[in-house]
Amino acid sequence: MKFANAALVAAGFLFAGSAMAADYTIRLASSLSPGEPTIEAAEFFADEVAKRTDGRVEIQVFPAQQLGSEKDVNQMMRQGAPIISVTSSGYLSDFVPDIGVVEGPYLLDNPEQFEKIASSDWFASVKDQFNDKGITFLVDDALFGARNILADKPVRSPADVDGMTIRVPPNTVFVKTFEAMGTRPATVEWSEVYSALQQNVVEGAEAPLGSLWGAKLHETRDTISLTQHFTAFTFWVINSDYFNSLPEDIRDVMMEVGQETGALATELTLKRDEEYKDMFRDAGVTIVDDVDIQAFRDKTAGVYGEFPNWTPGLYDQIQKILAE
Repeated sequence: MKFANAALVAAGFLFAGSAMAADYTIRLASSLSPGEPTIEAAEFFADEVAKRTDGRVEIQVFPAQQLGSEKDVNQMMRQGAPIISVTSSGYLSDFVPDIGVVEGPYLLDNPEQFEKIASSDWFASVKDQFNDKGITFLVDDALFGARNILADKPVRSPADVDGMTIRVPPNTVFVKTFEAMGTRPATVEWSEVYSALQQNVVEGAEAPLGSLWGAKLHETRDTISLTQHFTAFTFWVINSDYFNSLPEDIRDVMMEVGQETGALATELTLKRDEEYKDMFRDAGVTIVDDVDIQAFRDKTAGVYGEFPNWTPGLYDQIQKILAE
């Protein structure tokens, strides 16, 4: 996987833009908190698009669900609003079910493997299906990070979470995975997770390290176990009709910058994960790294057989791509 130079971020921020009003204003929406790698990548995207279009396009970045829940933003985008939605395969599976497989439990051994999926004929066909649904991908390989469990005790094996109520996003892959682990998954919007933990509505939560830190969830629980149950990527999508209405040179710029942005988000995420661990430790959080990953992998292996709306043999097809 090719990673962009993180220095591009700083270079991009130097562009102040034109004093004149932009010809096109597009909102970019994410559930993530300011300061997370994905939001920094979004700011890079906004600055570079403005710079390379001579200020004709203004991308306004709205983090922390300021424009609504991920599901709601996806619906607004689908209906034609000038919005770029930073979303996940779980939410996108509402439109094309097969994409849900890429965020399945323990699918990847390392993030770099995803490049095989992103560059495959299979993924190209999936994006064609999205185009048929009126959705265009601007970024399709931005690493969001390995997802881990935050709780008030160490989690080293499935037995440690048996019966535990854990917050998960409201999508089916997550729910079924945590049911297979033996937990009681509770779907809570990300903006409400802090209060749900604080009020003991849920006992734990799961997310990449950057999101756990950005949302300050460590103020409510003091142990993070590196279960790495999902390796998550974000997908940045826009309404196809709106996108195709833009001048060709602007579309080309947005696609070009989108490729760079995916690589940058991945680079920043990989770099920051080790920094986040140190920051958590300095804040008094225990990082548990002796997790029995194989036990969790075995416990959740059956999840891939629970989606009758997926193309038959989909999981095996992905495994063949990863083995190439």
